[in-house]
Parts: sequence; C-alpha cells; structure tokens
Amino acid sequence: MDLSNWLFGEIDRERLLDMDRRLRPVRRNAVGVLAAALMISAPWTGWWTLGPLVAAAGLFALAGRRAPKGSHPEYAIFGAWVMAEALIAGSVALTSVTIGALSWLAIPVVTLPARFSARVVAVGVMIALSLALAVGFSTEAQALLRDPPLILVPTALILATAMLSVALMRSDIEHRDECVIDQLTGLLNRRALATRSKELAQQSAVSGEPIGIIVGDLDRFKAINDSVGHAAGDAVLVDVAYRMRVYLRAFDLAYRIGGEEFVVMLPGADLWQAAALADDLHTAAVTETDGGGERVTMSFGVSASARGEPFRYGEVFAAADAALYEAKRTGRDRVCVAASGAAGGEVLASVPAPLGVFGASPRARAAGPRGLMKMG
Repeated sequence: MDLSNWLFGEIDRERLLDMDRRLRPVRRNAVGVLAAALMISAPWTGWWTLGPLVAAAGLFALAGRRAPKGSHPEYAIFGAWVMAEALIAGSVALTSVTIGALSWLAIPVVTLPARFSARVVAVGVMIALSLALAVGFSTEAQALLRDPPLILVPTALILATAMLSVALMRSDIEHRDECVIDQLTGLLNRRALATRSKELAQQSAVSGEPIGIIVGDLDRFKAINDSVGHAAGDAVLVDVAYRMRVYLRAFDLAYRIGGEEFVVMLPGADLWQAAALADDLHTAAVTETDGGGERVTMSFGVSASARGEPFRYGEVFAAADAALYEAKRTGRDRVCVAASGAAGGEVLASVPAPLGVFGASPRARAAGPRGLMKMG
C-alpha cells in the first residue's frame, strides 16, 4: 500500500495552499509568544532553549516558500509540521519546567484541521501525544509515576484541542465553500477571484514575477443547452472544469465567473507560458469533451503582466477579455494572445489548429509568438 496516498488521498491542494497562506501571520505570532516566554525564562532555563524554536520557525518559512512550487505541497507542509512539533518538544525537554511546558505541543495541533483531512489530523495527534509522553517520561519519569495527572492534563489538552479544531473547521469550510466555491463545477467563483487577484498584486509587487491570465468561454453553449438539454449542458461544464484542473499546476487557480466563462490565474507565468497552457486547455476541450452529440469547442484569450512591473488585475484581465473577443470574432475555437497587458493593446490570434500554434514540444513553446497572426 502507498502510505503517502493512504495518508493524504485526493487532497484539495487549492484549499491547502490558501489556508497555509492565511495561517502564516498567526503562526509567526504564536511562535513569537513562545519565544517571549522562553526569553523571560532564560535566566532560569538558559538561552539555548530558543534554538529549537527558531529552527521550527525557519522550517515553516522554508516550507511556505517551496510548497507552492511542488506538485505535492502537502508533503512539504506536513513534513514541516512534524519537524516543528519535534523541535518544540526539544525546547520543552531543555527547560527545567518540562511538565508545565508539555501543553505547548497542543499549539501546532490547532493548525492541522485547517489544511488536512481527519486522517492526517489523527496521525498528527498521535505524533504530538508520542512526543509528550517521550519528553515527559525521559525527563520527569519519577514525578509522573507519583502524580499521573501531570501527564494526563497535557495529553487531554492535545486531544481536546484537536477535537474542537476539527469541529470548528468543518463548520467554517461548509460556510466558506458556500461563499467562494461554484456549486456545479467545484471551481472557485468570482468572489474568490476578487480576493486572489488582490493577493497576487501584493505578491507581484514584492517578487517582480509576472502574472498570467487566461479567459476561456465555451463556444455556442446556448445551442448545446437548446439541443440536448440543460442537464447535458451542466455535464459539459463539469467535464470542462475537471479537464482544466488536470492541466494546472498546484498553485494555478481556476474560476468559473459566469455561465460558461472561466478564468485561470497563473502566478509566475509570462505571456507565452500562459499562452502555451491556454493551447493545452484548448486542445483538451476541443478533442476530448463531448456534449451529448454536440461538438464542444472553446475560445481563449490570454494576457500577462510584464516581469518586473506591477500586476494590475483590471488591465491584464481586460486585455485577456479583449483577446477572447477577438477569438470569437475571428471564428471561435482558437486561442488569441494580447500583445501587452494593457487593455486595448494589440492582439495576436492563433490559427484554430487542434494542436495549437504554440507547438506540442517545449522547444516550440519557448519560441514564443511564432506562427501567430497580428489582428489589427
């Protein structure tokens, strides 16, 4: 049996990365509180107790930077969590108030339900309890044997914290999903897009990385609904949403913003990388999606901010939307690329080839706009 697959299963990577991003400032504050307590206690316990805590903070920072770039961010995030628990346990073991400080192991447990399934939470709780017992009996065994409540209290706190966190998180997810998740396709919706676009603008201002936007629209979707019914039309939308997810990286996010209109946000993607992905999405929709006897095609518009320049969502989206309009005007079933991130900029349009004008190979895609026609 694949242990990693058993543990994580089909995890929602979008939610995982989003929640991890939201937890970062809270986690920093919590580590700051623990560090302050150790610094105040330093005259009695020694300054070396700060070492493991600083190392734990560094691990989380490293995981936060690397996780979005990997195909399995859950591994990095959970690995950092396990190491952080171990390092906190090390800090506790170095103090002279070991038994009282064992309750600190409950703090990271609070963050698990926000990012992982109940199975991962259960494994994390077992790790925290094992560390509490190992530290307690390795440092204060006689005291614990004489007075068992000394170890029962922190272990009960860890268990109770996990139970309450799971219950609260389930309630929050249910209500939050109603606000930001499209109930038909499972993609994020327009409300989530507004929030994410602001976050990416802030990140891009610091990193200078470009942000790509793809706007896609199903061609003649009303005709599909009219000919085969709305149920079949809904099935097409669900199928298209699934195929889009297959082609996206862990940190790319897809949104349904209208009846048959989709948006994909691509952090770190320049114009031609975004165009290459749009070509893949176009191929998947045209060649693999079937609408109950009706041939389903999609048109796409692509734009991106320039590297080193601020990402202005309104401008880049307007340019991608204009490119989509050009794709519709020139015959549909194609990818059109805006030459710049500014609204109203000139548009470059692809020919409607099943394999796309960007080429199937990385070398062809790296060649950039070769094979595109300039649309006046």
